[in-house]
Amino acid sequence: MRIGVPKEIKTQEYRVGMTPAGAAILTQRGHTVFVEKNAGSGSAIPDEQYIKAGAKILATADEVWGQADMVVKVKEPIAPEFALMRKDLLLFTYLHLAAAQELGKELLARGVNGVAYETLEPTPGDLPLLTPMSAVAGRMSVQAGATYLERERGGKGVLLGGVPGVKRGRVTVLGGGVVGSNAVKMAVGIGANVTVLDVNLKTLAYLDDIYAGRISTQFSDPLSIEKAVLESDLVIGAVLIAGARAPRLVTAKMVKEMEAGSVIVDVSIDQGGCIETARPTTHDNPTYLVDEVIHYGVANMPGAVPRTSTYALTNATIRYVAMLADFGLEKAVAQTPYIVSGINTYKGTVPHAAVAEALGVPHTAFKA
Repeated sequence: MRIGVPKEIKTQEYRVGMTPAGAAILTQRGHTVFVEKNAGSGSAIPDEQYIKAGAKILATADEVWGQADMVVKVKEPIAPEFALMRKDLLLFTYLHLAAAQELGKELLARGVNGVAYETLEPTPGDLPLLTPMSAVAGRMSVQAGATYLERERGGKGVLLGGVPGVKRGRVTVLGGGVVGSNAVKMAVGIGANVTVLDVNLKTLAYLDDIYAGRISTQFSDPLSIEKAVLESDLVIGAVLIAGARAPRLVTAKMVKEMEAGSVIVDVSIDQGGCIETARPTTHDNPTYLVDEVIHYGVANMPGAVPRTSTYALTNATIRYVAMLADFGLEKAVAQTPYIVSGINTYKGTVPHAAVAEALGVPHTAFKA
C-alpha cells in the first residue's frame, strides 16, 4: 500500500503523523511511504531521517494526498485540505467529529473512509490511540493552569504548591480517566490541594488508593461539581465519552460565581468541551476571559511539545497503520473485528453510533 504523511497545517501544530522508525517498519513490510517535505521539522526530524528509513520525500501536500491510498495524520483535516480528500481514500488520524461537523459532512460527501484514533476501542473503555496524547494533555493542563494563575498573566496570583505558612492552591479535576489521572499526578507533584470527581467509583477508589489520602475523591454529581468548582483556583475539564460530544458539567452560572482570576483548562474541548463557557482556542492565542475567569481551550495541546508527542503517538499507532496497510480496511476488520470501532465514516455512511448521533445522521452498521 502507498501511505502518505502530510505536513500538519493547523495553527501551531508541530507534530507529524509518523516517525522515521514507523516509516522503516512499513517499508520493510513492502509498503511505500510518502512524506511531505519538512513534515517532521517541527518535531526536529529532518527529511534525511525519513529517506534513510526508506521513505520518499514529496514536495507538496497535493502530491502526498494524491498518491496515497492511506493518509496518516495527527489532527483532523481542516478546510484547505478538504479538496485533497477523495472517494475511497483511507484516512487514519484524530477526527473528533462531534466537534467538527463541517469535516464530518465533507468526509461523507466525498466518500472518505475515516478511521479515528480516538474511537478505536479494543475493549470497553480502552482507547489505546487516545491514551498517549491524553497523558500529555493531562500533564500539560496543570502546567498551563499554573502559568495563567500568575498575576502577570491575569490570574489571581496563586502558587499551586503554596509555601510553609500559606495555603496551597486548589485544583479540581473533572474526570479521572487518562487525562484526569495525569493531571492529578502533576498537581499532586507540585503540592496542590487536589480534588477529582468521577462517576466511576472504581476509578475513584484506585486514585484514592494510589495517593493514600493526599487527594480528595468525590462522586461527580451537579452539587458536588458546583461546590468543588466554586472553591477552586484551577478547574481542569477531563471528561470523555468516546465519539460523542462531551457533557456540559460546569454551567455559565458556576463560572460567574468563581473568584476573579481563577483558571479553567478544558481538555475536553476537542469533543466540544465540558465547560459551558469554553470554546476552542489556539496556541498563538490560548486564553480569553469570561466573567473575569481565564479560559484555556487549546484543542491541540500536545502540539506544543512535539518532540515528546510525535514519538508517543507513533509508538501507539504504528501497529494499526501496519495492519491497515497489510490487509486494507475491510480485511483488517475481518482479521481484528474491534477495528470497526475506529471507523467513523465509510462509503458515505457513519458506522459509529455515537458519532452518528453527534453529527445528526443515521447510524449504519459497517458492512464490507
